[in-house]
Amino acid sequence: MSADRKSGFTLIEIMLVVIIIGVLAAMVVPNIAGRSEQARATAAQTDIEANLSTALDLFYMDNSRYPTTEQGLASLLEKPSSGVALTGWKGPYLKKRRTPRDPWGREYVYKSPGEKNRDSYDLSSLGADGVASEDDVTNWAPVK
Repeated sequence: MSADRKSGFTLIEIMLVVIIIGVLAAMVVPNIAGRSEQARATAAQTDIEANLSTALDLFYMDNSRYPTTEQGLASLLEKPSSGVALTGWKGPYLKKRRTPRDPWGREYVYKSPGEKNRDSYDLSSLGADGVASEDDVTNWAPVK
């Protein structure tokens, strides 16, 4: 080798690296692509089963009943002025001081007394499509 030769990568070496990166991306991207909707559904399920459920149970403990459908989830943030008077309200029951929204940006659907859970409440998210369908996330077991 002569002293004049400069060191660096050859075109073949660069192309080989680009091909390897392309193959790796082709294997990884399809596995990640479908996960965003699954992650949103999981976040909604967590909200329904843990966060909102705990807040509603605290409301129940203080008031001996769940908020009415009319009072809704807003009653977890500020004392309702309509409906049955609440003497035991000790809220706010949610850490975040705003009306809860599902991961798709829509309000959760709350009914009390519930149609599915007659002794408590129905709480659900309409899912990605925003209408009642198979992708809904609920606090009751799906009918199969």
